[in-house]
Amino acid sequence: MQHKNSQKHYKVNNNDKKNIAVIGAGLTGLTTAFYLKRHGLNVRVFEKMDRAGGVIQTHSENGFVFESGPNTGSMSRGEAAELFEDLIDDCSLEIADESAKARWIWLNNKWETIPSGLIGGITTPLFSFADKLRLLGEPFRKKGTNPEETIAEMVRRRMGKTFLRNAIDPFISGVYSGDPEKLVTKYAIPKLYELEQNFGSFIGGTIKKSKEPKSELDKKASKEVFSASGGLENLIKALVKHIGEENISLNCENLSAKYAENKGYTLEGDDTVYSNVISTIGAYNLERVFSFLPAEKLSKINQLEYAKVTQVTLGFKEWKGIPIQSFGGLVPSAEKRDVLGILLLSSFLKNRAPKGGALLSVFLGGVRKPQFIDFSDEEIVKLVEKEVVEMMGLKEFNPDLVKIFRYKHAIPQYSFESKDKLEAISSLEEEFPGLILAGNIRDGIGMADRIKQGRRIADQLAAQV
Repeated sequence: MQHKNSQKHYKVNNNDKKNIAVIGAGLTGLTTAFYLKRHGLNVRVFEKMDRAGGVIQTHSENGFVFESGPNTGSMSRGEAAELFEDLIDDCSLEIADESAKARWIWLNNKWETIPSGLIGGITTPLFSFADKLRLLGEPFRKKGTNPEETIAEMVRRRMGKTFLRNAIDPFISGVYSGDPEKLVTKYAIPKLYELEQNFGSFIGGTIKKSKEPKSELDKKASKEVFSASGGLENLIKALVKHIGEENISLNCENLSAKYAENKGYTLEGDDTVYSNVISTIGAYNLERVFSFLPAEKLSKINQLEYAKVTQVTLGFKEWKGIPIQSFGGLVPSAEKRDVLGILLLSSFLKNRAPKGGALLSVFLGGVRKPQFIDFSDEEIVKLVEKEVVEMMGLKEFNPDLVKIFRYKHAIPQYSFESKDKLEAISSLEEEFPGLILAGNIRDGIGMADRIKQGRRIADQLAAQV
């Protein structure tokens, strides 16, 4: 049984077509509520924390502007561009500075730039000569037949071991904080899977797909890195303004939902009957909020693994390391370092550090080293000092800002459980009309994926009224 959630159609319960509850005030929940309200539907958002935005929060301290939660997004979905267009009066889109578009990979104790052209691809030390030649034959290889093939298996089969080691492995560490040996391509990188299935190859498929006619929405999608001017929290504030603070209930720590067949849903402490309840919370919280869901099906969703990530933000009022006109660098797991990557935020976003200074975000942990989340602040700083001094060419470690953020449930891993998980979600939504299980448990983990999902759910529900 195959599930294409992007084509799923949701229904508003016949009992009351106007009241919709959204559980979770992260980016998915707020986007959903924003578009539901624009469609004229009554919506209330319920959030367990004392503020909206989930993990998205912008901080300003000591001359630095930095994020806890996601630092940037990729404009991979046209819906993300349109959200900023819809909020233009209250929030401005910021695209990463083109002068810092270079990406680095740590190899043999130094940074190497990922090639962007033919000459760079030929001369780069990132890939073996044999794999460079092997890449020429990629368009002619047979497409895979295993829908549960991992990313590592697919890349080895089509591109070679050094592409996996020095390109895909660090990319997966950067995006998922995960392991390509465990993530299933069909669910974790569906665009890559579809290129091979629909066109027979990555290279040929990319060329052919680029020539296909695009909708106006698709034309707005790009690979550009984005934030919001002044920080991502300004995007959250704009969404809250349009939804209305009066339509957002905070501090709902003990929220639980109840379902009455043919009547709808109620939430603890709220007398309203809701035609739809849209959940955007993590898999680990579903059982607590939706105790009426069958345990057997819910267990197939709860088995979803999350990467544990520690983020260390470093601010230097005067940068004395190597030149950092780059987006940042990623580290292959084979290099045996204690960091996943370093993001050089002040190089491509405006006003994030004092002039002549630098703002860095260093990431540790992930599925390979989850123990780092339990390290003390002193242990984390000591570890980061060793890595940053060596990798960034510093003679001494004297940052003017050090902030440590820990995320126990940072990034869901779309691994071998994904097929069973999606089938369980579909079955539960069928069994309980009006219930929608959304959020990053499906449909992608990026900010643009979250925006697209929220917009799609709202549009489809509005179409049913």
